[in-house]
Amino acid sequence: MERRSKELVFVPCPGVGHIISTIEFATRLLDQHPELELSVTLLIMPAPFNPYLDSHVTSLVSSLPRFTLFSLPPASPPLPHLPRSIEYFIVSLVQSYLPHVRSLLQQLLSGPATPLALFLDLFCTPLMDAAHDLSLPSYIYLTSGAGFLDFVLHLPVRHPQLKREFFISDPDLPLPGSSLPLPMSSLPGAVFDGDQTGGYAAYLKFSSRFRDARGIVVNTFFELEHQTISSLSRIDGIPPLYTVGPVIDHKGLPHPSFDRDRWEAIWRWLDQLPDSSVVFLCFGSMGGFNVEQVKEIAAGLEHSGHRFLWALRMLDSPKQLEEVKPESILPEGFLGRTEGRGVVCGWAPQVEVLGHRAIGGFVSHCGWNSTLESLWHGVPMLTWPIYAEQQLNAFRMVKELGLAVELRLDYREGAGEVVKADEIERGVRLLMEGEAGEVRRKVKEMKEAARRAVCEGGSSYHSIHKLIQDLVNQGS
Repeated sequence: MERRSKELVFVPCPGVGHIISTIEFATRLLDQHPELELSVTLLIMPAPFNPYLDSHVTSLVSSLPRFTLFSLPPASPPLPHLPRSIEYFIVSLVQSYLPHVRSLLQQLLSGPATPLALFLDLFCTPLMDAAHDLSLPSYIYLTSGAGFLDFVLHLPVRHPQLKREFFISDPDLPLPGSSLPLPMSSLPGAVFDGDQTGGYAAYLKFSSRFRDARGIVVNTFFELEHQTISSLSRIDGIPPLYTVGPVIDHKGLPHPSFDRDRWEAIWRWLDQLPDSSVVFLCFGSMGGFNVEQVKEIAAGLEHSGHRFLWALRMLDSPKQLEEVKPESILPEGFLGRTEGRGVVCGWAPQVEVLGHRAIGGFVSHCGWNSTLESLWHGVPMLTWPIYAEQQLNAFRMVKELGLAVELRLDYREGAGEVVKADEIERGVRLLMEGEAGEVRRKVKEMKEAARRAVCEGGSSYHSIHKLIQDLVNQGS
């Protein structure tokens, strides 16, 4: 009888950070035990907010051996493009694909390879029903950290007791895996939206399925969040946890606006500078600011006296980012006064920049991918969270883990507040000068721990080995 090969099916959320992280994790699974001849099938929904992403993913996957890509059709009926709650929109979008995913899984089960499991993004947990109907185990691949998982797992426990969303006036929230209770200001903004089609409803919808998974795979490493991971692993009813990070896209996803000549000039500038002498400002694929805030950032950088590289993106209207010509928006004379000391650009190859020896600090929105990238390269962060779970990440990095310097922990996109120039100046000075020495030391230690974790014999390497063993054994 001919032996059937083994196949793993992945469904990421249709966002750049989720898709690329999923591909990187799947690649690591295949590469760690090539003798098993595993293959990957990737089910991709059309990206609603990044029109260039679909073609890039198609091109990327076509170059990967043992990967097969299925591009799912547009949602039918079409969903509203910009609803009040992005989180509820994404969960509803995913739910609409349940028949398509069930049909594809049926085809795969009758094909030449044996599907071992379905791996789902946290927003995609409603698709567990398709796997359950076909007796296929489901795993969750969480692109965020264990601290966020701690919060998500608590939601279905809390809701039957209070039956309502969170209020900003609520007392701090103790969690089983955290040494400090979470202040309300550090929770994701979505969980304060109690509308029936709001963010809290979306969080409840996907979090209620976590305990139904066969396992939860987390993009973190034990040395970084050992207390949280150990605590959660001891709670009855929580599936096995597999820590597999840092999962990082070292090549980076090029933006259509990438100007190679411009970046070659920036690299030459960085190459001439002393080690750890430049502060890098970058706020993720969806992070931008209005005109007033941009002017305050510029003034704060200028007055700090430190060298800087600033990836400037503007937020013209809710959820719509634009890159702009710097001279059209920055304070008059700013570029001239800072010439030779600072560079303003649009999109930046963040991972490559963080890896340059001249970069000594990172003003960041504290997205989890960016947080792991900063630790991987040993670059301390100055925290400026904007949306999603970034406030929670910032709180943990500063208050619980001591691995970042505080600018703001509770800044929120759309709240109408402006971080003033003097505060930004103080934050940059604190990040780049001697006061942050203890944070810098701990970040350097965590850099070494991150690299050991993914090497043979490391904590994440061992965890991936255990995951693969569990997958193969259940498929025997």
